[in-house]
Amino acid sequence: MGSVLPSLHLTGPVLLGPEEERDGLWVIDGRISFSAPTAGEVVTINGWVLPGLVDAHCHVGLEAQGGVPPERAEEHALAERAAGALLLRDAGSPYDTHWIDDREDLPRIIRAGRHIARTHRYIRNFAHEIEPADLVDYVRREARRGDGWVKLVGDWIDRDAGDLASSFPKEVLPAAIAAAHEEGARVTAHCFGEQSLVDLADAWIDCVEHATGLTDETIALFAEREIAIVPTLVNIANFPKFADAGEAKFPGYAAHMRDLYERRFDTIAAAHDAGLDIYVGTDAGGQLPHGLVAKEVEALTQAGLTPLEALDAATWKARAWLMRPAIEEGASADLTLYQEDPRGDVRILADPQHVILRGRSW
Repeated sequence: MGSVLPSLHLTGPVLLGPEEERDGLWVIDGRISFSAPTAGEVVTINGWVLPGLVDAHCHVGLEAQGGVPPERAEEHALAERAAGALLLRDAGSPYDTHWIDDREDLPRIIRAGRHIARTHRYIRNFAHEIEPADLVDYVRREARRGDGWVKLVGDWIDRDAGDLASSFPKEVLPAAIAAAHEEGARVTAHCFGEQSLVDLADAWIDCVEHATGLTDETIALFAEREIAIVPTLVNIANFPKFADAGEAKFPGYAAHMRDLYERRFDTIAAAHDAGLDIYVGTDAGGQLPHGLVAKEVEALTQAGLTPLEALDAATWKARAWLMRPAIEEGASADLTLYQEDPRGDVRILADPQHVILRGRSW
């Protein structure tokens, strides 16, 4: 466990934005200050200062079998903190983690409530499994339960078709997304394939997770409607394994998943070239361990983002998108420090030298 620190002087450089830096800042009573304290002990810490990293797609309290006990959820959150990920968008969980909000030692979480999926068309024990007539009601429920987000399962394998297929008829989606917006929430969706992206974009969704099925046509539509994507490339790396598991019964699905995998970097590069907003998310929980944010940033550079753009997608830009402060006067001191400038080499993110959360060093 960490301990309450005296005032801190972080000598910097302090990275206020992609191209903006200053020499240092202070942490006083857990908050950022650009003025020195007038009294009391001050501890000096050296290093390149970033806002706490953002994992914009993870699942605290969720593992392969479904929801897990609080002690396991705590381990998930601590693994994220150790990696420097201090702001998490929990993209769907059957487990209520609001107790984490009372813990000063655990990252901040923005929740999407529980996944909303079609009956028998998602991972068992993960989602509300419903029929189309109930979609609007469930969207309203999860909008009220979450922290400004709702998570749909846009597509999954249809065993009758033997391939990925949209979860809900396109006719029900506009009313469901409008209902979320009326409740003050944004909507995102799990989408691997192509058709679900068309249907959801036509319904004015706000964001799509994975988005491996993007084509030139849907990229243009996403750009026009300012729909963000969170690629989760560290999870897409598992597509060949998913294909192998389904090969015997669903060869069409297996071939489709391998194709989506093979063109994953080209797909994200095309989305980036078209100006889509791209954010860092790992999909930790369920299939993957927590604490992979640095690997996802690095993976985005393989997909055409510059190191600075990939870093932005995990820091300043991501925090603005989630409507949370970065490094600002009076903001909570949620910061990560590194020995070198990560703007030139994002692999540096894998080794934070200091993690400061709510003004406490961990």
